[in-house]
Amino acid sequence: ECRKIEAKAYDRLQEQHKLKDAEKDKVISDMHKQIEDMRRKIEQGSQQAQGEVLELELESILRREFAFDMIEPVSKGVKGGDLLQTVKTMSGRVCGKILWETKRTKSWSESWLAKLRDDQREAKASLAVLVSEALPSNVRFFREIDGIWVTEISCALSLALALRTVLIQVASAREVEMGKQEKMGLIYSYLTGPEFRNRVSAIV
Repeated sequence: ECRKIEAKAYDRLQEQHKLKDAEKDKVISDMHKQIEDMRRKIEQGSQQAQGEVLELELESILRREFAFDMIEPVSKGVKGGDLLQTVKTMSGRVCGKILWETKRTKSWSESWLAKLRDDQREAKASLAVLVSEALPSNVRFFREIDGIWVTEISCALSLALALRTVLIQVASAREVEMGKQEKMGLIYSYLTGPEFRNRVSAIV
């Protein structure tokens, strides 16, 4: 009878230890998850901060160089890139809009182009520029890819000067062509054609 009682007590103790071990394993597992979540949030925060630094730097460059233009940061969480530059002449005439998107990551992603095209339509911008530290393997300095201008930060100002000059020229041509119905088709063909791309490259 004593052996039975001892066996039952032993089994009860074993069960209690199992429960305590399981509880300890769960606490350790939960702590690992929390640590991983915190690490991920820190990394995301760091990447976001780095991206914001690049965005602020670009905004500062554009504001300093183009005093007549309107440079508007796009609110966080709102579709439409990072910065919207409304190009104006000295007289205040609006000549078009340039949508700027900044990326500060180690690797290039083709999905950025499709998103920026959607943002460009949403913002009704004439042109869209992606400023990125990581460029496609076949791009050096800057290039137009599927209607989006892709550039590194060192060439951003030169590209902005060229695009702005061409937008002002197009706006002037549009005024001359005001009475012609095909003016929009002509402008679109010019903006998407090789002549425009070559002219920008020549200006830069």
